[in-house]
Amino acid sequence: MTDRSYNRSESIVICDKDFNFTPDRKEFLAGLTSTFPNQTVFTKEDFDSIGGMPYWVKSSRYDFKVGANTFNLEAAISGYNGGYEPQNVTPIIAPSVKPAPVPAVNNPVQMPVAAKTASVNLLDNVKIIPERMSNYVPFGHFKDVKNIIKSKLFFPVFVTGLSGNGKTLMIEQTCAQLKRELFRVNITIETDEDDLMGGHTLQGGDIMFREGPVIKAMRKGAVLLLDEVDLGSNKLMCLQSVLEGKGYLIKKTGEWVSPAKGFTILATANTKGQGSDDGKFIGTQIMNEAMLERFAITMQQEYPPVKTEKSILAKEMELTGEVDEDFVEKLVDWADIIRKSYYEGAIDDVVTTRRLVHIVNAFRMFNDKMKSIEMCISRFDEETRVSILDLYTKIDDGVDLDEEVVSENPIDESESEEYNG
Repeated sequence: MTDRSYNRSESIVICDKDFNFTPDRKEFLAGLTSTFPNQTVFTKEDFDSIGGMPYWVKSSRYDFKVGANTFNLEAAISGYNGGYEPQNVTPIIAPSVKPAPVPAVNNPVQMPVAAKTASVNLLDNVKIIPERMSNYVPFGHFKDVKNIIKSKLFFPVFVTGLSGNGKTLMIEQTCAQLKRELFRVNITIETDEDDLMGGHTLQGGDIMFREGPVIKAMRKGAVLLLDEVDLGSNKLMCLQSVLEGKGYLIKKTGEWVSPAKGFTILATANTKGQGSDDGKFIGTQIMNEAMLERFAITMQQEYPPVKTEKSILAKEMELTGEVDEDFVEKLVDWADIIRKSYYEGAIDDVVTTRRLVHIVNAFRMFNDKMKSIEMCISRFDEETRVSILDLYTKIDDGVDLDEEVVSENPIDESESEEYNG
């Protein structure tokens, strides 16, 4: 028969309440700490994996709950691991001396909840997989990116190209199709090592170390996306060893973290890391050559071919109603001419694929084509806005535009067929 007794001294104080280490509680804590070593914050799923959650964990008496289905057992685990004196050890004494009784501790010392720096990782049991878009149309380097991520080899990739041409969306939808976790970090000039790797934070009066997205992605063998990486400063140099596929020493905890299988890095940028001489991408930095060298390959993402872009807009329209094929065709032809003028240096702005999608969505709401276009291009300077609006009017009226303008710098439409399989 199991001994269900315990000594009063086997207790600590949590939230001004005695927490007694009964046999049941000790057995539970032993199983919990052996299954999840070095972990103090747990989810309901963690408890379910070892047989369920005891009543005292979810009880408001000890205030273990710190979030939705999230519980901090730091105090209980600290006590279990040495916060009380075990009473089942027989003292070594001379045979003729009667052992003195062990006095009961009437006022047990309260154990500090965070006497040492603890680590809290609330996403350990949450899979961050992007939602798959039913209307996504792959193009460009989609197949290449998919092969890289599918291989689960470490192969850092630098994806560059003008804004609004689907760089980030391509990576997100690749991970969605492959059901791979993706940690996306939006880089700015302020991004530093704490943002990437983690830092100390105050939680409920306790000092906790919260791991950053890079460390989480490494541990989980996930895909790490450094979005707009050319906006960052030299503080990103903390990623050097990570970009080599090696581990990383968390200096604040002394722990060495090695990347799990499947971990890899993709970065997106509007430039190739050499800054923006023409001033079109203000804020982009000249990136350190040593960092750029650690990316295995660079992919140049272009705007989709005309045929593919029409398919993108048509699928966007399908989400809520009928497809206006005439409007789709005119929008894409209009954007194609504008881009050719942009590449030739005739204008300073370009109508991106993202902006065409904005126009289509505005049309779905306002049911007015010209109003939708005008509202979505109003951010351009007045001269550019009037010029490109006049161009669309001509296309809408069926004006026969100069064939030489249309045929200059032709886009290879055969490219779109390659990725539909």
